[in-house]
Amino acid sequence: MSTSSPAQLYCTLIGAVLVIAGIIGFFYSAIFDTGTSGVLANTDDLFGVLGVNGWHNVLHILIGLLLLACAGTAARSAALGVGLLYLVLSIWGFIESDNVILGLVPVNDEDNVLHLILGLLGLAAGAASPSTGPKPKAA
Repeated sequence: MSTSSPAQLYCTLIGAVLVIAGIIGFFYSAIFDTGTSGVLANTDDLFGVLGVNGWHNVLHILIGLLLLACAGTAARSAALGVGLLYLVLSIWGFIESDNVILGLVPVNDEDNVLHLILGLLGLAAGAASPSTGPKPKAA
């Protein structure tokens, strides 16, 4: 019986949470509004905290499905890649003055902190997992 690596656990747990959060997010806001003057109209806060709209929900679902698909064979690469993505999104979100990334995705400080945590967890899980690359031959 083999045990799951930290990357596999990250991909499975975070992937499932992101898919569920994306689906629930549509109950709060399903508007695919590009906004005006840098501020998105018709957005709502998921659980009263996290800013969402249709685009944000779709991104959560897609990233979650990617993580779930990679949980078996490419978990380390997926955890490192998604971890880096979320770290970049977090920094970008903290810098963005309009609280909108690319004029499509609403973010707030709570989103940015969550993205930072997800990014750091992904990088840590990937780094703590063994590489599945070819092993060097013994001399």
